[in-house]
Amino acid sequence: MTILVSKDTKVICQGITGRTATFHADRAIAYGTNLVGGVRPGKGGTKHLDLPVFDKVTDAMKETGADATMIFVPAANAADAMIEAIEAEIPLAVCVTERVPVLDMVRVKSALNGASTRLVGPNSQGILAPSICQIGVMSTVHAQPGPIGIVSRSASLTSEIVAQTSDVGLGQSMTIGIGGDPVHGMGFVDSLELLLADEDTAGIVLIGEIGGTEEEEAAEYLAANKIKKPVVALVAGVHAPSERRMGHAGTLSAFGRGDAASKIKALKSAGVIIASNAAIVGQTMADALKQ
Repeated sequence: MTILVSKDTKVICQGITGRTATFHADRAIAYGTNLVGGVRPGKGGTKHLDLPVFDKVTDAMKETGADATMIFVPAANAADAMIEAIEAEIPLAVCVTERVPVLDMVRVKSALNGASTRLVGPNSQGILAPSICQIGVMSTVHAQPGPIGIVSRSASLTSEIVAQTSDVGLGQSMTIGIGGDPVHGMGFVDSLELLLADEDTAGIVLIGEIGGTEEEEAAEYLAANKIKKPVVALVAGVHAPSERRMGHAGTLSAFGRGDAASKIKALKSAGVIIASNAAIVGQTMADALKQ
């Protein structure tokens, strides 16, 4: 059972005619993703990458039967693009746009209340089901089908852990980049619910970082449920200075909260196996599965 996507998933791209969107849409097509069209207001009726372009998401869904969208719209208009997708009731929306204003995301979160759309992102590297479907900007070079679900706030560490789990002979069932922004769609808990219910996922890797409460919420969820699958976590930022913004997502620990130590402590108390550094995550998961 593949979560979120399958070979039959029909994907559209909002902002398809942009340079970055064109590059990654072409990558997705080459990987085997069933990309069926794109959206760019004012260019409806034209073609791009030999795919039909529509003015609105509703038009694209009506004509192509699309059930997923990847959003490559600049930050100033990204919230409107996400809200358009939500109001069109498309089942899955993946937004890779960085630096979407927080107040704009508050509007998006409001639109998500009671909605049927599942949003991944923004500031997400996307999702990847190896050999099945790739939506977003995630690297596919080292990805292999396998039993490990990966959920990450960090794009660069995602590539590293995908490579490691492939190198130790495991591979991935699904990799989800939830993004590092403070206000976003799917989080660790949403992803854990899906992966724990997935019969093709035998183990889960969480890649966290300083800032926010995603890791603590995941720990609370895991502690409250009887978990039969090993969960390995890596929390980046152990040596990060307090009250200093780090990286493009602006993560930080402040006022005694959101630091790596407190996140690690919470996850440990929930029975999660902590990888002490990024170099041993794959082997740590392999060892956990053997036990």
